[in-house]
Amino acid sequence: MKIISTNKEVTHKYEIKEKIECGISLKGTEVKSLRESKVSLKDSFSVIKNGEVILKNMYIAPYNHGSINNVNERRDRKLLLHKSEILKLLNEIKQNGYTLIPTKIYFKGQYAKIEIALCRGKKLYDKRETIKEKEVKRRLEKLTKHNI
Repeated sequence: MKIISTNKEVTHKYEIKEKIECGISLKGTEVKSLRESKVSLKDSFSVIKNGEVILKNMYIAPYNHGSINNVNERRDRKLLLHKSEILKLLNEIKQNGYTLIPTKIYFKGQYAKIEIALCRGKKLYDKRETIKEKEVKRRLEKLTKHNI
């Protein structure tokens, strides 16, 4: 498994309930750009329309050697999930106010896969709490390194 890109802001901004691996429908030049790691998941999100999961606002740079086959960098892309998984996600989104955020994109064999997380936004005090926990963890690691 070769990880291409990760969305580091997800753990800071959102409380993650569940992560799901799914396929992504891409054009040929987009796959070539992915292999060159020219992708950004920042500010991207997923919505469910007409029984399909659509990934919006993911940036894939145009392929350098592509011609007229290059497509729009921020076009909507279809995510490949089973119908039962989509219905389960739809219920969670409608009932509990969750949202779908991509966390990382990678190659599994020859196929491009994307991991989406079922998330709920954190409040400001929750963000401060996670920052404090990280600082405490860093201090403990420093102290254990110096004592050894």
